[in-house]
Parts: sequence; structure tokens; C-alpha cells
Amino acid sequence: MIEIHLDTYLKKRQMTLTQLSESVDITIANLSILKSGKAKAIRFSTLEKLCQALDCQPGDLISYQKTED
Repeated sequence: MIEIHLDTYLKKRQMTLTQLSESVDITIANLSILKSGKAKAIRFSTLEKLCQALDCQPGDLISYQKTED
């Protein structure tokens, strides 16, 4: 399973979802989908904007957890 750690970096940067949305020019609705783990895909350009705004690496925001089949 792919996990998104957007909440962690928002807290570290003391930033709200609204502030991030304005910073990266992505709707709050789309960020909420990503944050909740319901997103099916993410564009590299979106990931790049998030990393710039949150001062992190892609691997900081995304991780893989092995699941039992």
C-alpha cells in the first residue's frame, strides 16, 4: 500500500491545507483527496510543487507499506 504523509509535513511546517493550496495552486479538494490516501495517481509536477512548498523530498511524502495478501 502507498501511504501519503502530507499531514506530517503540514504540521512540521505549521501550514494549513488552505495555505498549501494557495502556495502550490492546487485545489483544497484535490489536496484533501491526496491527504486522505484516496488518490489513485499524482503527477510529477504536482509532487514537485508540494516538495518545493514543504521543503522536502518525494520520499518524505510517499512511502510503501507491504500488505498481507
